[in-house]
Amino acid sequence: MSSILLVIILLALLAALPRWEYSRDWGYGPSGVLAVVLVLLVVMALTHSGAPL
Repeated sequence: MSSILLVIILLALLAALPRWEYSRDWGYGPSGVLAVVLVLLVVMALTHSGAPL
């Protein structure tokens, strides 16, 4: 289960990179949302509140 979560996180990191012209104007929005999700996963893993890590 943790390897699936790791693959999903890596794909989300790649998707947050601004590679195309229209996505360069988005700013830090997609990566900011991804950072919040990663922080929540780390907190859940440290407190053992159901995170599959």
